Amino acid sequence: MAEITASMVKELREASGAGMMDCKTALNENDGNMEAAIDWLRTKGLAKAAKKAGRVAADGLVGVVSGGTSGAVVEVNSETDFVARNETFQGMVTDISSIALNTGGDHDALLAADYPGADKSVEAHVQEMVGTIGENMTVRRSKTLSVSDGVVASYMHSQVADGLGKIGVLVALQSTGDKEKLDALGRQLAMHVAATNPLAVNVDSLNPDDIERERAVLIAEAKESGKPDEIIEKMVEGRLRKFYEEVVLTSQVFVIDGETRISKVLENAAGDVGAPVELTGFARFELGEGVDKGEEADFAAEVAAVVSNA
Repeated sequence: MAEITASMVKELREASGAGMMDCKTALNENDGNMEAAIDWLRTKGLAKAAKKAGRVAADGLVGVVSGGTSGAVVEVNSETDFVARNETFQGMVTDISSIALNTGGDHDALLAADYPGADKSVEAHVQEMVGTIGENMTVRRSKTLSVSDGVVASYMHSQVADGLGKIGVLVALQSTGDKEKLDALGRQLAMHVAATNPLAVNVDSLNPDDIERERAVLIAEAKESGKPDEIIEKMVEGRLRKFYEEVVLTSQVFVIDGETRISKVLENAAGDVGAPVELTGFARFELGEGVDKGEEADFAAEVAAVVSNA
């Protein structure tokens, strides 16, 4: 039996929103396993939703850059938020974002790439900047998207400088249609992704492990009702459909109008841009991703407000 410490109980409470004693019980019941404890709380109706626990919070900046048929997003971490306001650090993140465009999404290749004007690699330059700025820093992750014809649009939420902020999003739209209209659509969809944080473009691209984990939680939850197995099976299938509507991008309701599914938004866009539109991928980087900020409901409204004022 694992030793359940006060810090473990605190971490689970912050991740699940459940009470302290319920969190302690959940950890004891699951031998200290954090994710299993979250699932246990959900089956008992004591947690609002699964939260990914254990990921390290980080400060710094997310950077995005897009142009035409390609785009890149990176996260560069520092020890404090103070560094995000440092112009030297901001310039470095901008440079790294641009370099990432040419590395094909290979993070190791990005770290090994030449940093402009420094006669050293990106990784070596960042280490040198540690001494200059006085804080530990790291290029945590990077991703690129591209299309053969169409656009890769971008959006930055909580922007502190051009292409730099707290949440960076890329959306790839494949289409032979009007590029200016495609880019405008892509930006709106990127704002939607920033607000809703989907797991996949469509149901087929969802991680099977995510589906099975959700199914297991829903089955255990439904069994608590005491209903017959055939009723439980129908309950679970119905709740799985609801799960897909919450986490699958094309099944979500567009936050900008509050009524149209994203799949229908894309279908309707074909007439406007002059050709069919396929959403082939997206990337969403949130600074210190994994931290429960408890602002999901207000955040969607905040993004919608940004759109109406754009």
